[in-house]
Amino acid sequence: MKIAIRHSMSLTLGPGLNRGVQHVLLTPVSGPTQAVREWSIEMPGIETAASFTDAFGNRARLVNQIKPEPELLITVSGVVETIDRNGVIGRVPGDIPPALYRRPTAATKAAGPITSKFRASPRTGQDRIALLHALMARVAEVVGGTEQSQVQDGQGQSQSQANAVHAPASDYAHGFIGAARALEIPARYVTGYLHGSDSEQPALHAWAEAWDDGLGWIGFDAMLLLCPTDRHVRVAVGLDATSTMPVRSIPVAGEPQVLAMSVEAAQ
Repeated sequence: MKIAIRHSMSLTLGPGLNRGVQHVLLTPVSGPTQAVREWSIEMPGIETAASFTDAFGNRARLVNQIKPEPELLITVSGVVETIDRNGVIGRVPGDIPPALYRRPTAATKAAGPITSKFRASPRTGQDRIALLHALMARVAEVVGGTEQSQVQDGQGQSQSQANAVHAPASDYAHGFIGAARALEIPARYVTGYLHGSDSEQPALHAWAEAWDDGLGWIGFDAMLLLCPTDRHVRVAVGLDATSTMPVRSIPVAGEPQVLAMSVEAAQ
């Protein structure tokens, strides 16, 4: 699938700055599940920005600005062709050792209600794949606040589900990662775009990837309760949301605010 993306955002820097530096993680890279056909970033200073690959394998830009405007406007646009591999990324050349993604962070603390039922579960060979899918389902139940109710009628017993809490995608990803790491399975945080999202507030999507010795990295989108498909465009990976922030500013500024976003099928 070819997906066209346009994403505009603003970042409040404040008045009176003599110099500003932004670390920008908004450039997807080609890999097993996608090929970047076109991509551009528009913002002051991007023409002279340093471009490099960071420790997690992301394409990063370092933008220097002299006397920046109080409000920084950033627009990214491009076309990415995606491939559905049932969530399997595999082994990525130049990637850091998977074991480093077992490191816990403040955002990925394991939640007892998620991990408790899996402590004694087998997690090697084919058992790991089954465990990870069960873990994704459990995260969807706990983070999403899914409540099971049983109703008895004259024809027999039926079940219904009600989603009581609308949590952001980052909560699902962090919940899955924290549980996987507690089970000694490497897992990492992924940011990207989602085609066909019905979110009322456009935002970067987030999901997780877990390591399997046989298949390599496999994606798990607990918010959608599926492995990523050709609707997902990967942008950046890291330990958690703090290491994949789309824009990190010095001096420190708040998170960028989305002005507009479109993720559509390209012709």
